[in-house]
Amino acid sequence: MNRPTRTALVGGSALLAIVVVTAAAIGFGGKSPSTSSSTTRALPATAPVTRTTLTRSQQVNGVLGYGASVTVAGRGSGTLTWLPRLGATIKRGRSVYRADDDPVPLFYGRLPLYRQLRIGDAGRDVEEVERNLAALGYPGLTVDHRYTWATAVAVRRWQKDLGLTQTGVFDPASVVIAPGAIRVASLTGRLGTPGSGPILAYTRTTKVVSIALDVALQTLVRRGLPATVELPDGKTAKGRIAEVGTVATPGPDEQRPATIDVTVTLRDQSKIGRLDRAPVVVSLVSDSVRDVLTVPVAALAVLAEGGYGLQVVTGSTSRYVPVRLGMFGDGRVEVSGDGITEGTRVGVPE
Repeated sequence: MNRPTRTALVGGSALLAIVVVTAAAIGFGGKSPSTSSSTTRALPATAPVTRTTLTRSQQVNGVLGYGASVTVAGRGSGTLTWLPRLGATIKRGRSVYRADDDPVPLFYGRLPLYRQLRIGDAGRDVEEVERNLAALGYPGLTVDHRYTWATAVAVRRWQKDLGLTQTGVFDPASVVIAPGAIRVASLTGRLGTPGSGPILAYTRTTKVVSIALDVALQTLVRRGLPATVELPDGKTAKGRIAEVGTVATPGPDEQRPATIDVTVTLRDQSKIGRLDRAPVVVSLVSDSVRDVLTVPVAALAVLAEGGYGLQVVTGSTSRYVPVRLGMFGDGRVEVSGDGITEGTRVGVPE
């Protein structure tokens, strides 16, 4: 079930609002007001000119869940003898699966381990192994690029705790590498089958919003930018863009555009509850200006001499003042002009 994508820029809505306000302004007096006119007639409702940060947003569809899954393939020659339950969370040092009843634990890292490591070896893979052993509480080793005697001693202690043969040589097939804690999303392997193929798939442990973003909108997204997520129950959650894909996926047909994958992380997971694979609407900030004077879009009026103005109300009188328009957003518009300051009261048709 897909919710309709609301993709019109607020700026486009604001232009429509100007047309409506223009018609209203002309309708009230029969013609466009002039900057030379002032009146003591019944005054309209007013709103103050405010100084604020104005943002313009783009709304797109997303899916709330645990993000894309990653497949774990066994690299040993044993037989699968234990698998975790679906939905289980596995942290560093805990078993991801067992082969020949030997545990294959989780190590944190991003570099795939590709070789056996022994005394005299050096490299980033050595540092990754040492960092995990140190985090698991094995003392005496220095976390660096060198596989020393102290590293081998720590490996032997770790092997002993796992019930493995104590060789002091680190085998990359003896662990599963992931960037952090994992959540078991699906099980492919079966007990009693060889542990050398796909065994399970995992996701991250916290929920995120996944967006297949139209490539035409990719300039709106950048790592670290804020985003607001509207949940199915109408509540909103604050988020931040965490990942932006660099490879476009072609659309299924000419009517649907190519997309890039965008991931939004959420600050407060408690707002999400048990929702999973739920459709959501994400507001992406497309533009922002700080410390500008703004008024409601409805306050704009078309002037007889051309351009737009505001009805400035002072006491029991009012007059129209021409203004220059800036960015539209959040139902407001950036304005500047002579006599327009923070706190100025302007007419807003009811």
